[in-house]
Amino acid sequence: MDMLPIRRAILSVTDKTGLADFAAFLAGNGVELVSTGGTCKMLQDAGLTVTQVSEVTGFPEIMGGRVKTLHPAIHGGILADKDNPEHVKTLGEHGIKTFDLVCVNLYNFAEAAAKQLEPRLAIEEIDIGGPCMLRASAKNYHSVLVAPAPSFYPRIRTALIDNNMRAPLGLRLELAVATFAATSLYDGMIATYLKGT
Repeated sequence: MDMLPIRRAILSVTDKTGLADFAAFLAGNGVELVSTGGTCKMLQDAGLTVTQVSEVTGFPEIMGGRVKTLHPAIHGGILADKDNPEHVKTLGEHGIKTFDLVCVNLYNFAEAAAKQLEPRLAIEEIDIGGPCMLRASAKNYHSVLVAPAPSFYPRIRTALIDNNMRAPLGLRLELAVATFAATSLYDGMIATYLKGT
């Protein structure tokens, strides 16, 4: 679709710069907010109504937060092609609601590596769910808008204001490209670190 209505967003970020204002803008324009752990608490503390991911999945965050968003209720909602009747049918059969915006940035592995932590501690700063959500939303840019860093919030906000809370396809593609570039750099950084251990 050329213009994607933004009605439901998932937000899960390490870098919370500008997030409260961005989320308030979304909520003020009728967007349902879903979030994880510390991001959810920060948004609730900012006075926003937010649904916890565990309420969506029906499953708590486990293994010290290693498993939170790796669930069909999340990834089905991100990966569904909204123009594909079979995908829409599957969503209905399983009670899965789609996401229109995925706002995710990753654990700061560079900071962990710079601290020269022992490898077993450093690997806890390797993000798994974040890259999965980013890659899924970038793959599905025809049906999802991805925001991989706070630097994109102003651009997204302007585009949504200018288009009655709909995201143009060109913007979605541009941010998908930026997302794949970011996840590639992230994986490269981790590979370099592990090679040196």
